[in-house]
Amino acid sequence: MYISNYRRRCKAVFLVFFILLLLCVGRLLFIQFFRANYLTAIARKQHNKLMELEPRRGTIYDCNLKAQAFNMSMDSLYAEPNIIKNKDQVAEELSAVLGPDRQYFRERLNRDKAFIWLERKLTPEKSEKVKKFGIKGLGFIKETKRIYPNSYLGSHIIGFSGMDNIGLEGIERSYDGYLRGTPGWAIFLRDARMRKLDIWEKMVLPQDGLDVVLTVDEVIQYIAERELEKAFCDFHAKGASIVVMDPYTGRILAMANRPTYDLNDRSGVNKDAMRNRAICDLFEPGSVFKIVTASAALEEKKVSENDVFFCENGAYRVGGRILHDHTSHGNLTFRQVIEESSNIGTVKVAQILGPDTLYRYIKAFGFGNKTGIDLAGEISGIIRPPRLWSKTSITAVPMGQEVGVTALQLASAISVIANGGQLMKPYIIDSIRDNQGTVIKQNKPVFVRKVISVDTAMRIKKILTGVVEEGTGRLGKVQGFSAAGKTGTAQKLEPNGSYSHNKFVASFIGFAPAEDPLLVIVVMVDEPHPSYFGGVVAAPVFKKVAGDVIRYLKGNQIPAEASR
Repeated sequence: MYISNYRRRCKAVFLVFFILLLLCVGRLLFIQFFRANYLTAIARKQHNKLMELEPRRGTIYDCNLKAQAFNMSMDSLYAEPNIIKNKDQVAEELSAVLGPDRQYFRERLNRDKAFIWLERKLTPEKSEKVKKFGIKGLGFIKETKRIYPNSYLGSHIIGFSGMDNIGLEGIERSYDGYLRGTPGWAIFLRDARMRKLDIWEKMVLPQDGLDVVLTVDEVIQYIAERELEKAFCDFHAKGASIVVMDPYTGRILAMANRPTYDLNDRSGVNKDAMRNRAICDLFEPGSVFKIVTASAALEEKKVSENDVFFCENGAYRVGGRILHDHTSHGNLTFRQVIEESSNIGTVKVAQILGPDTLYRYIKAFGFGNKTGIDLAGEISGIIRPPRLWSKTSITAVPMGQEVGVTALQLASAISVIANGGQLMKPYIIDSIRDNQGTVIKQNKPVFVRKVISVDTAMRIKKILTGVVEEGTGRLGKVQGFSAAGKTGTAQKLEPNGSYSHNKFVASFIGFAPAEDPLLVIVVMVDEPHPSYFGGVVAAPVFKKVAGDVIRYLKGNQIPAEASR
């Protein structure tokens, strides 16, 4: 009886263990055939870490290969909140070094996460101070930060990129596809505590971004910004722009605006300061536009330099409107009409030309269309066809009213006079290169069309030289060099459509040396006061910029501040 019960108990125990064995085998088979991929993925996730390898963002250079924007490696601070114990104390220590209120760090450290950023792209000084704390649970990852060595210089051209190294403004945005590069990746092994080992399983190297070389010269840019800043402040202006261009090629040597901003510190900067006014701000050009009327009249052989026009002693009734000159004039030759900037004389010339002919030349000079410069945000301006003109438009358009232009369009137009009658496409990108210096893409001058003959251009050039020597642009006379140019003083429109009597745009367009131009310059100052005449506000800027730049280009003298 005892033996029989013993055997039954043994069989029962064996049966229980056999069933458990079958269950284990079944479980193992289920895991092997149905859960293998899932569990393998978990193991891989625990012991392998996929990391993106950041490419080098391309450098932006000026025409002399001086870096205007480049990337620098910096430490970014992260935390593993689950490891950190005394979070309040850590938050207090971090806030003492990194600046923000300790509540910011306390809130982030108390999040239920395995990884969280605390501060990206620290300065080397701050990074070293945090490392000295030796806090367990804090770590650093190398990231690159965009550095702009000249801060505000060329800010509206260069633009900036964001925290993730994606371009947001200017060249940084327009050429982001070239500059950004292609990220790589690597799979690193981790130990049982999920600490990264310096062993990688697979790796694809990143492709570095390409470098962008500008046509802009850092020294010329500095000279232009220095003088524009002075006029902007001295005349308490709302805004200002300057463009310096090679008239024969269309290469932009400098382009600047005011207000401006520091590319390295954009905190508190509003959108108005970031706007590239030279290509996206529309304004009535005023008397500088008279170069179009004058060129058309000479090219069409409707007038000659010595033809005399009666300027009505300063008041001329035409089309139900009384047109005034800033100074009363009687008889003036055509040359004197332009030199003295007579509105009445210019309108009488335009009446001889007729609306259709005048409009054709306005379009030929490039107004009403984008120049096609390689910068984002350019506008086309406004010029209505003659069929939409009113009875008084023939008294307004020839002297730069009822027309909307940009500073860059004016630079292209005055280049036509300077280079002998050719319209050239402006460009600001010289080339795209890899980090070995190999040229991937090279930009070259682009001829758009012939606008006027060489003879007409030479005759207008002599008249514009007289504007500087004897006319309204005398304050634009360049010491040691000849110059040619035209002043402009345009009333701004009020919201009700009438012309303001206290808001003006002062401008000057010109080139130097007059006989063989090295550069054209356009200066525009928005709402200067108390003085507002282009010959007083903008012409001196032209004078200083042209003089210093020509001396620099000829190798005679480089301003000390600009030779940094």
